Amino acid sequence: MRDMVQINIDADLPIQAAALPYADRVEIRFGKAFPVVLVVDRLALDRLAAAIEDGRQQLDAAGRQQ
Repeated sequence: MRDMVQINIDADLPIQAAALPYADRVEIRFGKAFPVVLVVDRLALDRLAAAIEDGRQQLDAAGRQQ
């Protein structure tokens, strides 16, 4: 089993995105001094955006139940 890397993303964490056209990918950097980098293939960008939106909707629904 692979090791899992977990980072906490909050409102103060610098996030930068850069297109890597030669690789047909987007690089998303979290942090400055020791950044964590997420490299996403073009074909997976919509899936990643959908997963983030799904998580947001779940949080919103949980907040309404309280």
